[in-house]
Amino acid sequence: MGQLTTISFFRFTGLKGKMWAFGMMQFAHARMRHVEGMEFYKLMGTGKAQFNPFPDWSVYAILQTWSDEAAADRFFSSNGLFHHYQKMSKEHWVLYLRNRIARGHWDGSNPFKKSDTLTDQIPYVAVLTRATIKTRFLLKFWKFVPKSQTELWGNNGLMYTKGVGEVPFQQMATFSVWKDEASLNAFAYQTQGHVKAIGKTRELGWYREELFARFQPYRSMGTWNGKNPIPGLTKQGIP
Repeated sequence: MGQLTTISFFRFTGLKGKMWAFGMMQFAHARMRHVEGMEFYKLMGTGKAQFNPFPDWSVYAILQTWSDEAAADRFFSSNGLFHHYQKMSKEHWVLYLRNRIARGHWDGSNPFKKSDTLTDQIPYVAVLTRATIKTRFLLKFWKFVPKSQTELWGNNGLMYTKGVGEVPFQQMATFSVWKDEASLNAFAYQTQGHVKAIGKTRELGWYREELFARFQPYRSMGTWNGKNPIPGLTKQGIP
């Protein structure tokens, strides 16, 4: 099957859980570096709703790429660190992804390889956009970009979205899941605010490094807000 990507979201409640999750942004690295079959990973915090740059201390995410599905399955079924995340969190959601396209760099390289097992039977599209903002553009970026995303909220084609990142304010990313490619393209290329943001990016060059990737979600495990956001995706990847 080749490389696949997973992204896991965890919701923490109470001071103890939130402090533990914040601490793991530093202390989990020692154990994550030695996971068998894992090719790339990022421990990430998240931002408040509606592309707010300030941290959401209750939600954290782990992005990982795997040499094959068996390696991912072993991690989620038997890895002690993941089970500790499960135990400490109120709920969690794991999404398996096949890469469709990836352009740009993350820490100097592109970690995503295009999958050769995409299927027409799954309409959903997941998008990851990631960038490191040049320091001199930080204020201008955060004054302009959140306003450009207002047409995103309440969009009927959007199934889930969350701002994620390694470093607040400067290293940011957005992960979103859409009902189909038409819904995604309508927002990306036809809504006035987003098109203007793309133009500003090209005009000002406010990113030191950026990456854009689209994926096909094919397996959804766990819950978010009490339910599986994409309950139709089975282990076999057929809705």
